[in-house]
Amino acid sequence: GLCREYDMGGEIVRALRGVDLAIRRNEYVAIMGPSGSGKSTLMNTIGCLDTPNAGEYWLNGQKASEMKDDDLARVRNKEIGFVFQTFNLLPRATALANVELPLVYAGVSSSERHQRAKEALERVQLDKRMGHRPNELSGGQRQRVAIARALVNRPSILLADEPTGNLDSKTSAEVLQLLRRAVDELGQTVIMVTHDASAAAIADRVLFLRD
Repeated sequence: GLCREYDMGGEIVRALRGVDLAIRRNEYVAIMGPSGSGKSTLMNTIGCLDTPNAGEYWLNGQKASEMKDDDLARVRNKEIGFVFQTFNLLPRATALANVELPLVYAGVSSSERHQRAKEALERVQLDKRMGHRPNELSGGQRQRVAIARALVNRPSILLADEPTGNLDSKTSAEVLQLLRRAVDELGQTVIMVTHDASAAAIADRVLFLRD
């Protein structure tokens, strides 16, 4: 029953109108739909970046739809890994430091941070590029750093918003395989918004949003 409305200068925009949805642990779900269908609002709600006006959102046994901002921030850091179309890496930080960032916020000791970030980069085959900054990496390598960063905290959900939107088809396929492996080998839950039918085809289930 998720509803989300925005007041845009006196006009009410209904971004979500009573969405009912259940996603299981260790499932790979793709969300598709035309622009303006509510995909981003649904992603932001699942990712605890936005709260619904009505309805309930339960994440891993917690009722996130009624949480205050501080609690939502804690849930975001602990339970959710984000992968964006634009990578969102810190430009002056090395790949290793970028991947360590969620662990800094989680209060993990520097030696453990270093070890876990190293392992996460090894998983995405970037162990030889740990000391490189984003401008020294290709688009595909940057997205792999972003995936390593999203996974380093061992979150409940990996949210990927158009993760292949800025990549060529070969690099896109490599990134999608990494997400598939996160589900198959790490037991991760992946929720991906995409416009690309071939990207969605790798998921276990495809959901279409309309109106």
